[in-house]
Amino acid sequence: MGIKYDEGKQTFTLDTFNTTYQMQVDRYGFLLHLYYGKTVKGSVDYLLTYLDRGFSGNPYDAGKDRTYSMDVLPQEFPCHGTGDYRGTAFAMQEESGAYACDFRYKRHEVRKGKYGLPGLPAVYAEEKEADTLEIILEDNVTRIQAHLLYGVLPGHDIITRSVRIENAGEQKVSLLKVQSACIDFTNGDFDLITFYGRHAMERNYQREPLAHGSFVIGSRRGTSSHQYSPMMILAERAASEDAGGCLGLSFVYSGGFKAEAELDQYGQTRLLMGLSDERFCYPLDPGGTFTAPEVMMTYSSEGLSRLSHNLHRCMRANLCRGKYKEAVRPVLLNSWEAAYFDFDGETIYRLARQAAEAGIDMIVMDDGWFGKRDDDYSGLGDWKVNEQKLGMTLGRLIERVNALGLKFGIWMEPEMVSEDSELYRQHPDWVLKIPGRNPVRARYQLVLDFSRKEVVDAMFSQICSVLDEGNIEYMKWDMNRSICDVYSASGENEGKVLYDYMLGLYDILERLCKKYPDMLMEGCSGGGGRFDAGMLYYTPQIWCSDNTDAIDRLRIQYGTSFGYPISAVGSHVSAVPNHQTGRTVPMRARAVTAMAGSFGYELDMNGLSEEEKEEIRVQIRTYKADAALIRQGLYYRLTNPFEDELCAWEFVSDDGEEALLFAVRQNNHGNMTVSYVRLRGLCPEGVYEDMETKKQYFGSALMEAGLVLAPKIEEYESYRVHLRRREGNGEDGRYFSEKDGEASR
Repeated sequence: MGIKYDEGKQTFTLDTFNTTYQMQVDRYGFLLHLYYGKTVKGSVDYLLTYLDRGFSGNPYDAGKDRTYSMDVLPQEFPCHGTGDYRGTAFAMQEESGAYACDFRYKRHEVRKGKYGLPGLPAVYAEEKEADTLEIILEDNVTRIQAHLLYGVLPGHDIITRSVRIENAGEQKVSLLKVQSACIDFTNGDFDLITFYGRHAMERNYQREPLAHGSFVIGSRRGTSSHQYSPMMILAERAASEDAGGCLGLSFVYSGGFKAEAELDQYGQTRLLMGLSDERFCYPLDPGGTFTAPEVMMTYSSEGLSRLSHNLHRCMRANLCRGKYKEAVRPVLLNSWEAAYFDFDGETIYRLARQAAEAGIDMIVMDDGWFGKRDDDYSGLGDWKVNEQKLGMTLGRLIERVNALGLKFGIWMEPEMVSEDSELYRQHPDWVLKIPGRNPVRARYQLVLDFSRKEVVDAMFSQICSVLDEGNIEYMKWDMNRSICDVYSASGENEGKVLYDYMLGLYDILERLCKKYPDMLMEGCSGGGGRFDAGMLYYTPQIWCSDNTDAIDRLRIQYGTSFGYPISAVGSHVSAVPNHQTGRTVPMRARAVTAMAGSFGYELDMNGLSEEEKEEIRVQIRTYKADAALIRQGLYYRLTNPFEDELCAWEFVSDDGEEALLFAVRQNNHGNMTVSYVRLRGLCPEGVYEDMETKKQYFGSALMEAGLVLAPKIEEYESYRVHLRRREGNGEDGRYFSEKDGEASR
């Protein structure tokens, strides 16, 4: 079992294959954090120091002992009201109006298997794969309890954290802040890695030294947002892709969040992650329960690549679900950039016919097929097929597409409503809107109140009516605005609306997963505005960005790769000049970039030349041959596109027998220099053969000296190198010199 309890020292130790997490109940009942890092033996409570810290206050229990202060001690679940003036994980208001809480250890329970979170997405595991520790803390005055939940998945080096707040007292309280995870470091010199962005340019990599003060990222937008990804990495200053200690946190939630890193007055570092506390005020009646979403945590002593591998493996195996959890995803053609709103059934059929000839697996009909929807000013909320526009029933269109050997998919945006819609005219009170004020519009649409069950039920019924019209095997779930007017006509407390909204969203997604288990759902929110671990529980792939420009995508997909598996990344080849940037990139480079994800196309194939269509056929055959390795292989970032002119990445099989190297040159100059790319994850003594050129190299040479990627006079030149290990270890002494390309002894 990965959880040990030392009764004498009252110490809890959580062990994975390569890490140790340790905490201790001290003499006053406070739960102190001791350590999280590379595997260690024994108790490390000697790291705790006790000194008179001047203005740092002391609990009343400590009497005249001025060396004991919660303002300095590392804690598991610090709360507002104990004299800890750093950022806290919990704050509440009593019925009297007082802001106070003092959590002390009450009891604990260890059990086999991984805890679940009713109504919320969470990592899951077989009983033999994981263990659960539940520690109950209680405030003795109000009898509010914090049930700290720890899930230990040793094989993935993953520990999850959540907290369930229970009101075992007799007074109503208001929860003002509930963070799911807190980790304190008594020492260390760190960088903080975060991922910022905007619509059409998400998850840009940012690494900065952590200085004194608090560095906060988060979202006030009702979604996890384009602006900040709900994950962060604390890395030792010298940590690189291959070496050094680093800790990653990923929030399994799709709504507003807050993540904070604080370097305090004594050089100690505190990490916090959980729900956004802005506009959050959750009432908890006697007997009531509140559950906070989960945080996934992983530590790597072997650099950032290993940290990413831990998260990738766990998300693929223990977060994603359904038929497509393990399966290679269908290569699809989406109609949006091919036709936008201007199409009928024959348009979709012609696209499908071209797609079938190219070897594409699925056609997806995007926005514009329902209600009165010829632009983005009307129709949302009326999820009824516009047969007059299509010129046929949806069922008939699907039959014709299926007859070509293609699967059929559809786009929907069920959380939104247009004012010009039958739904809004019938139910104007179903939107989030403040009485007496005009609402804030975005994309000329309003947000349905998914905190209300009747609204969720009505949308579920509409969606099912559409999905039942034919053999629909894919659904793209979109959400194209942020939430502003937080008020529910149901009369619920405004401070709980956003959290309850997310419960409503997760409820409808869960029902769809159960009713249509063979349907692939892809998440989307203006592209990557809700690209988070929470959505992966329901949608095993997410549209990475509305920006399909291959060169911009190099940076977007680079940042995404730190926390999310490649199999989750929706990535397509689109037309040029690109519709978002106006840039023209060769077809090969567009395909190489899109192959770092769930591959597809976003263009009108009817306008392509025969040479371009043949190139697409070759791309699809190549991708399908590589798809299993891309989905399951270890992913390595070989260069940084924010710093290097060449963006290179690699997929390697678990056994090191096979590797795929991809690269795109972002800039060309006169008299260009040569690029030497060092591969990783290979067997040093193995001999690898380039499957195209038949050249052979020792793994050690490829990893230490690198592979030559010679430049050509070609803008955005791209590379694909497929390597397989030969049988044996090169006993014949043969290898190839990259200099002359000839066999040598």
